[in-house]
Amino acid sequence: MNTNLLIREPNYTRLIALLFWSGLIVLSSLYVSVPLIPTITQSFHLSSEKAAVLGSSFSLFYAIGCLIHGPISDWLGRKAVISIGLAVLSLATLSVGFISSFNLLIFLRCVQGIAAAAFSPVALTYIGEVFPSSKRGTAIGVVSTGFLMAGIVGQLWGSFFTDLLGWHQVFVVLGFAYLLTLGLIITLLPREKMDRPSWNARTYAKQWKQVWSNPNLLLCYGITALILFCFVGMYTVLGTVLEKAPFGLSSIQLFGVRALGIIGMLICPFAGNLFGKWGTLPTLRIGLTLAIVGLASMGLVQQLSSYMLMSVVFVGGISLVVPAIISLVGEIGSRNRAIATSMYTFVLFAGAGVSPLATARLLKSGIASLPFLTFAVMMGLGLITAMFIKVPGATDKL
Repeated sequence: MNTNLLIREPNYTRLIALLFWSGLIVLSSLYVSVPLIPTITQSFHLSSEKAAVLGSSFSLFYAIGCLIHGPISDWLGRKAVISIGLAVLSLATLSVGFISSFNLLIFLRCVQGIAAAAFSPVALTYIGEVFPSSKRGTAIGVVSTGFLMAGIVGQLWGSFFTDLLGWHQVFVVLGFAYLLTLGLIITLLPREKMDRPSWNARTYAKQWKQVWSNPNLLLCYGITALILFCFVGMYTVLGTVLEKAPFGLSSIQLFGVRALGIIGMLICPFAGNLFGKWGTLPTLRIGLTLAIVGLASMGLVQQLSSYMLMSVVFVGGISLVVPAIISLVGEIGSRNRAIATSMYTFVLFAGAGVSPLATARLLKSGIASLPFLTFAVMMGLGLITAMFIKVPGATDKL
């Protein structure tokens, strides 16, 4: 095992469950505002474009936070940074429930974003350091499932509690969920035993230089930029297409179609087993191929059954790509794992932030197939990129 070990052997199954739940609930904050846009628009008498800042402000500061928290955890420790981030996230989220100013709401969403970013890159680094290699792939797969499921669970959370209690209470209940999660983290997450280096600006700059000068990491980041860009874009286009004629689905029906994606996500927890059987790089390429097939089919066969089935295929492909890329970044980043993983999460959510704007332009063409086919071509470029990634000492098993 890694030299950064725990003092005694933990219960890895319980640990994976804890990290899965934490990732699911923390990342739900990114998506919880999606169903709130119409309500916020009416509540503050805003245009829909201005109300959309509710989501982009969180995404922007989340991406920025991803660059900060990973390196900080090198000195403060992984558990400490996760705990501090959850504490700030809890307070900021609870505070949203008691405000009446849109500007203050945006400010608190920014605080939420930068605080929530303390979990993802640090937790992934924690897994890479603490888990034995035989369990690492499974852990990354399960936690990645939580990240992906948050896209659906967050929207469901926002819709349910808005209808039941009002939009302010969406954040109050979520804030208490974060306090509960913080308690679980403090109680159940073992503190890693590690030698923490003192701050050294020269060493820090050298680590960044090593990350940016590694061609294999840059290739991984190129693929990373496509993941949530195409994921968010696909669901944006799917919703736009299916709510109009000739389909005319209701909001409840449309949510049901989106929820089908959970079926595709079920493959994610088994990614670790596939890494052992096929190799990480082949698994990545298979995932990209499935994503391409799903997107291309949705673009070429414009039928409800095709959209439903192929969206599951696409999400299944993404569910292989995400843990594979995370594993590769951690392995290739090696001693610079924290910075390499932080850069991964920054690129990932930067892609998510840009996607709505780019997708809106594609939708303006009025050609329903164009966005799907464009995303398919982009994932095809990702597949070509994956052919050039090399992992020192690794051999493909396919």
